[in-house]
Amino acid sequence: MSEERGGTAAVAEGDGAQEGVYVYCIIEATEPRTFGKIGIGGRSDEVFTVHYRDLAAVVSRAPLIVYDPTRENALTHEHIQEVVMNEHGFTPVPMSFGTLFKTDEDTVEFLKDTYDALRDVLVKMKDKLEFGLKVNWDRDQVLREIEQQNEEIRRLKAEIETNTQSSTYFARMQLGRLVEQALVDRSESIVREIYDHLRDAAIASRSNKVIGDKMIMNAAFLVGRDQAEHFDAKVHDIGKKFEGTLSFRYTGPWPPYNFVTIRLQLERSASV
Repeated sequence: MSEERGGTAAVAEGDGAQEGVYVYCIIEATEPRTFGKIGIGGRSDEVFTVHYRDLAAVVSRAPLIVYDPTRENALTHEHIQEVVMNEHGFTPVPMSFGTLFKTDEDTVEFLKDTYDALRDVLVKMKDKLEFGLKVNWDRDQVLREIEQQNEEIRRLKAEIETNTQSSTYFARMQLGRLVEQALVDRSESIVREIYDHLRDAAIASRSNKVIGDKMIMNAAFLVGRDQAEHFDAKVHDIGKKFEGTLSFRYTGPWPPYNFVTIRLQLERSASV
């Protein structure tokens, strides 16, 4: 049920620009590693590691320019982290899109300056994955169900339909309030049930802002690597229960974007 995402890099503007080091993520590693010629910028640059003690920045050579967050660039940035995580078994600490340093030495200095904070995050996030779950509903279908179940709403609708006098204004106002509250109650009930169903398979969850009228849930879940199949099965189970009523968009596994709260001062960043 989960979706995989890959991507190719867009050709960056600025031919002839000074070369820099583009940083995708940080991992725990002492030996040099390579991840393929999949670097950002459309030049097939090798993705490799730059080290300080037991930390490594996953990087590639790249023109020292501002990278627009186009879909292709963003997908490339994410795809490399997925390769590091899914194909090589690391738990990456994601870096912000467009993080650049002038040289390998500057990258090492960054690792040195932020070593304690990065180590702390890596220890906490080790062998943990993130999954995303967005849930939409058919508002009209839900309204029909609510009307069938709520006698007061049916009574007010009948009153409005049979009475054309001005008094129906107040009935319409009351009906509108009842319907909106019933929708909120139903939405909250469904979301609680989904969270409750998934809770024992996840370490933590985070609720993000819903988008549009149809979405009732936009959540991220932090899951142990050894629990990923169990969590996947639980999502399938709850999806089956609401089949025909709700639409589930389940994505991952991702690096733990929503659960890494570290704030890094990129004082040596060469971003333009």
